[in-house]
Amino acid sequence: MTSRATKLRSVFLAAALAVTASVSGINPATAATQANASQIVADMGAGWNLGNQLEANANGVPSETAWGLPTVTQALIDKVKAAGFRTIRIPVSYLNHIGAGPNYQVNAAWLNRIQQVVDYAYRRGMYVLINMHGDGYKSINGAWLICDAADQATIKAKYQKVWQQVAARFAGYDQHLILESMNEEFDGQYGNPTQPCYSNINAYNQIFVDTVRKTGGNNSSRWLLVPGWNTNIDYTAGNYGFRLPTDQFRSPSIPASEKRIMISVHYYSPWDFAGEENGTITQWGRGATNPSKKSTWGQEDYLNAQLKLVYDAFVAKGYPVVVGEYGAIDKSAFDSSNNRYRADFARAIVSTAKKYGAATVYWDNGHNGQYGFGLFDRRSYAVTQQGIIDAIKAGLAG
Repeated sequence: MTSRATKLRSVFLAAALAVTASVSGINPATAATQANASQIVADMGAGWNLGNQLEANANGVPSETAWGLPTVTQALIDKVKAAGFRTIRIPVSYLNHIGAGPNYQVNAAWLNRIQQVVDYAYRRGMYVLINMHGDGYKSINGAWLICDAADQATIKAKYQKVWQQVAARFAGYDQHLILESMNEEFDGQYGNPTQPCYSNINAYNQIFVDTVRKTGGNNSSRWLLVPGWNTNIDYTAGNYGFRLPTDQFRSPSIPASEKRIMISVHYYSPWDFAGEENGTITQWGRGATNPSKKSTWGQEDYLNAQLKLVYDAFVAKGYPVVVGEYGAIDKSAFDSSNNRYRADFARAIVSTAKKYGAATVYWDNGHNGQYGFGLFDRRSYAVTQQGIIDAIKAGLAG
């Protein structure tokens, strides 16, 4: 390409980004500003997941109402912000909205809807995380991002094309948009990671980083979020095969001493308290009053050790960590004091994460009542768990 052609391309790209910014309500003058690792974690503040909506599907076709929740509205997002949340993670599935190869075109209406929901939060000045969520679950019809499948060449080509389209759509958005490569990717078997599955996960992360960067615009300096095996802390921070992707295509304007890659982990330990659907374990932490209702593991000391592990492996080296999901299900039907311990659990996770330089994003699946994670009623927009929200804010306040 000649120097004249390069210059013209730069002019056209700048104009395109300005148009994208204008359409999306973005101020192009502020689009290039970037926070360093500690600043962005502090700026993200309290985070909340729009779970069970844009990753929901019916027979492999993503649809935000497929799992019984109403359409997402600006009013809901405004309520979430008013409650004190500054970051929203929007899990997204693509599945059968992806066309045939070799182009793997994503359904335009679906991309438009993703952008619209992103804008509900982005235009309010919130941080927004979007990912590829359900495409790697073997239990979901239409899933294809399978790390132990035979035809990895096809999977990787499809993965690259989808992220190329998504990244191009958001190239004009500033650092308040964070892209996350995938969600809880593993072979579906709980236990130590296996090969070549882990190597393929590392390869997906590398394809993601390279693809997003090459789309240009603000993607060349955007914060990118990548997980290890099943977003498990031990299997990501320990010596189990995780490899940080290289970032050779990032903007040369980023100081060499700074990173633009974040590490994604999830926290639901102990599972018998946080996720197991029965009334056996309903209390957590040093404030528990009934030893028979408290798990034998996963208390404050374990939480501290887990988040110190990611601090030592990543945060201390300049890579921020995002606890992209955490929380505990509602078991108050079995123990009237359960919500107090759920709040204690949330506060402890947030405060410990803050201590170790990590951001946190509470998992809300939109379900209230028995076994639900909900903090809001997604129809009335009423707050349903003010105690947990207060605990999250208290954890951040220190």
